Amino acid sequence: MDTEVPLTTSPDMQSCSVEPLLEPDGYPLAGRSRIRADTVIQLPSLQMGDGGFAIIAGPCAIESYEQFRETVIALKALGIRLIRGGAFKPRTSPYSFQGLHHEGLAIIAQVKAETGLAFVTELMSPELVEDVVAVADAVQIGSRNMQNFPLLRAAGHLSKPVLLKRGFGNTLHELLMAAEYVMNEGNEQVMLCERGIRTFDPAQRNTLDLMAAPILKSVTHLPVIVDPSHALGKREFVPAAIKAALAVGADGVLVEVHPQPEAALVDGRQSITPETLSLLLAELRGLADVLGREIF
Repeated sequence: MDTEVPLTTSPDMQSCSVEPLLEPDGYPLAGRSRIRADTVIQLPSLQMGDGGFAIIAGPCAIESYEQFRETVIALKALGIRLIRGGAFKPRTSPYSFQGLHHEGLAIIAQVKAETGLAFVTELMSPELVEDVVAVADAVQIGSRNMQNFPLLRAAGHLSKPVLLKRGFGNTLHELLMAAEYVMNEGNEQVMLCERGIRTFDPAQRNTLDLMAAPILKSVTHLPVIVDPSHALGKREFVPAAIKAALAVGADGVLVEVHPQPEAALVDGRQSITPETLSLLLAELRGLADVLGREIF
């Protein structure tokens, strides 16, 4: 006669459950056990984490002074206050456009002087810290470098905010631990970014994990933003994802905008035009009014 074995939860099974991995006490600096109030990060002309919804927009890569300036001027006219633009581009293929490097940084500096806007750009190695922070108001740690621990430690010594992207194969626990690396060095100005994770479904370039925003915000006091452009890879779905990010409580979005997406050297397929963003902003403001939030 077979004996029925009662279902139990072993210690190993418990360690794999969601709760132990995302307990605020597990993150001494990023978790809510020490700091209950949301962290508000001050950038020129805007704040992140104060209840508003920030649109961080710009081209994936800086291709030329003319292309970048045209994009930034158009975005400024729409009221965008924080511009994204990559001077250094880590690419899967070594034969793809890798960015303009220091020429790109010089273009940021020139356009920044002309427009007075704030800029965020990617920092790829500790050796580039001095050059990047000279022009950037915030530095981005990209998904491929989320667990580049020497780079995280270097970012921890900066006096500027760090936009930390989730790796496409990383858990939320690992993202929070990466933030701990930065904060443990003294820089507590960290923004977390969900940019899609790799799954079995090819309908999206990466699968946008929208629930990452409310889950993270229940655990951490840090601002949480969403990058639908890199997650989806298809511009026609980006507006819906931005609306969804607003609805689930994200603090903002990182969206790729290019005046001529079909001619873009990097990620043109996922870039929207300034005209599309203009129409979207009108819809977002209506949704934000219902939610009691402000778009900026």
